[in-house]
Amino acid sequence: MSLKSFHIFFISVSVAFFAGFGLWFLFANPLAVEVINVFAGLVCFSIGGGLVIYATRFLRKFKNLQSF
Repeated sequence: MSLKSFHIFFISVSVAFFAGFGLWFLFANPLAVEVINVFAGLVCFSIGGGLVIYATRFLRKFKNLQSF
């Protein structure tokens, strides 16, 4: 596995992790919606969105880099 492939895989796993963690914060205890849980969920979604933007820029920059 090349470094480029590993980087793409690691970013994908990180995006899935932050999306799942954000959903867990929002829906862990639906009866007691607390401000800190909503805030933490939104922060997780923001980080996941930032990682998606980073992945698209990474793929655009290293599009011609060959994977061995």
